[in-house]
Amino acid sequence: MGLKVITAPTVEPVTLADAKLHLRVDASEEDTLITSLISAAREECEHLLERAVSGQTLELSIDQFPVDGIRLPRPPVTSITSVTYIDPDGVSQTMPSADYYLDDAQEPNWLLPAYAVEWPDTRAEANAVKVRYVAGYTDCPDVIRAWILLRVGTLYANREADSDKPALPSPFADRLLDRYRIWGV
Repeated sequence: MGLKVITAPTVEPVTLADAKLHLRVDASEEDTLITSLISAAREECEHLLERAVSGQTLELSIDQFPVDGIRLPRPPVTSITSVTYIDPDGVSQTMPSADYYLDDAQEPNWLLPAYAVEWPDTRAEANAVKVRYVAGYTDCPDVIRAWILLRVGTLYANREADSDKPALPSPFADRLLDRYRIWGV
């Protein structure tokens, strides 16, 4: 199984203005730095949560269709863009969207065959099935935004990797994310 980002987020859950207000920075000399810290904090948050925080297009590659459906990493999934596969003759096929549906009632989300539809046969090769989908919040929860701001503040205050005061996250701050973590899957 492989997962790759096809289209990275174009909008961060925290704006530069919000981050500067949080950091108490008025000048614009460090806008580029602060913007990069926002992206770094969002990426760290996504890693910790195993979910997409900002809208992005992902592609999951698997060797064959599983019997019980396809678990889609990095929820929340907002839409399925396409499901393609290599048929037994080696020809790339695209499944009609009426042949599958997104189960978003649970997290992680699942891609399931439609009622009375079976997954098609695939060629026995690596990554024969590719599911392209859009994931991420349309409106990021406030507690995730608060965590990102706290992390930006830590990174801004501690800019060196080797220091007598390393930029370690606070256990309190990390517990803010517990409600949104994908546990034990």
